[in-house]
Amino acid sequence: MTPIIVEVGHGTKGPTVVEIDGFRGRLISAGHADYDSARAVWNGAIDRRPRLIARCIGAADVVAAVRFARDNDLEIAIRGGGHNVAGTAICDDGIVIDLSPMRGVRVDPADRSAWVQGGALWSDVDRETQAHGLATTGGIVSHTGVAGLTLGGGVGWLMRKHGLTVDNLLAVEVVTADGDLLRASEDEHPDLFWALRGGGGNFGVVTSFEFRLHSVGPTVLAGPILWDATDAGEILRFYRDFIRDAPDELGTVVRFGAAPPLPVIPENLHWRPVVMVGSCYAGPIEDGEQALRPLRASRTPLLDLVGPTPYAEFQSAIDSTVVHGWNYYWKSTHLPELRDDLIDEIAGHAFSCSSPRSYVAMFHLKGAVSRVAEGKTAFGNRQASHAITLDAVWRPGEDFGDRDIAWTRGFFAALGRFREGVYVNFLGGDEDPDRVREAYGDSVYDRLADVKAAYDPDNIFHHNQNIRPV
Repeated sequence: MTPIIVEVGHGTKGPTVVEIDGFRGRLISAGHADYDSARAVWNGAIDRRPRLIARCIGAADVVAAVRFARDNDLEIAIRGGGHNVAGTAICDDGIVIDLSPMRGVRVDPADRSAWVQGGALWSDVDRETQAHGLATTGGIVSHTGVAGLTLGGGVGWLMRKHGLTVDNLLAVEVVTADGDLLRASEDEHPDLFWALRGGGGNFGVVTSFEFRLHSVGPTVLAGPILWDATDAGEILRFYRDFIRDAPDELGTVVRFGAAPPLPVIPENLHWRPVVMVGSCYAGPIEDGEQALRPLRASRTPLLDLVGPTPYAEFQSAIDSTVVHGWNYYWKSTHLPELRDDLIDEIAGHAFSCSSPRSYVAMFHLKGAVSRVAEGKTAFGNRQASHAITLDAVWRPGEDFGDRDIAWTRGFFAALGRFREGVYVNFLGGDEDPDRVREAYGDSVYDRLADVKAAYDPDNIFHHNQNIRPV
């Protein structure tokens, strides 16, 4: 096969070209008409210029790209969905191994499993699995990439009933730092498989995933309930008591911020500061109605949108509030049960942002998440009650950035005495390196470093929340 040749730069004697033997996808460089769109990621605050973007169409392309990068001592970034807030999917002056064309999903309804390619989005998975009334835990935004969410752990609506995404991972195909294509599972390369279930992109390029599926929907009881921001403290106290005995089928996320201008929200509520509790009941509709009745009756909500909803539609309900190309800056931590003093800190800071698009999101964990033993997978801090993200959001050209970045940092500092680890996928791009260890705990982190030394001793996969080899 004739090698693909592409211009990647200009030297003093004219164009410099490279070739990648065995590569059949598209190679995009700075001179290409698609270069700027190809290097753009979800977070518009990220502006990096790689030397080469290798858009792969299969695992063989990934093998070729990894070997080429190693042979030419190039910085490597790995792009699945490009949704990570830290922008790790793109690098300066290196090669981006871009899996975005690889979005295939194959469902085996009899075996209740699905093979998913590494560039797929959760909308791709939900569309195919819901055709059979099946699903697995897959985040809360449909344009999130499968690979990034899975490798970091996988927090989503179904986690309290069916576990994190990594708890439903059966096997992967992965290209290692040596350019070898391996299958990893409980029986094949089990140390690598353990590390990939929470350790992020540190250990290779995962070209496909095999997931366990569960009966879900296709219609679930789901939707948000809104209260005025002035009721935040009282609502949180009620919510704390309500979720203490909530069934595992009930997943909830609390959002603090301005009500977005969605079509389902009346115009008189648009941009009004509200506490919003989103919910999804992964069980019979009538059981969900009973489980949610106390919350729906609490303090006369401004709006109650809970109702029977197609699961795949609910997964995409907030997509338009987290738009590609807007600017994002996050701080995050895990939290314990909501004590009164913690509630006071949250209520006191949550609505102090400047941008109407900034918000706070708090995910209820526990349930099946905490019933998996610490160390069973590489996902850490399973006994925490909540994961909270403090999300500064502003559109290009708006001047809210500096003020709301300061807001997130101040809010994060105020939560310092309550911190119980962090979800690695919620870490931003300017974190203290010690926060990566905080995401796992010492024993899990040290074991990850051992696996890293075995599979990537030169740390070529370091453009991530990095775990350094021993």
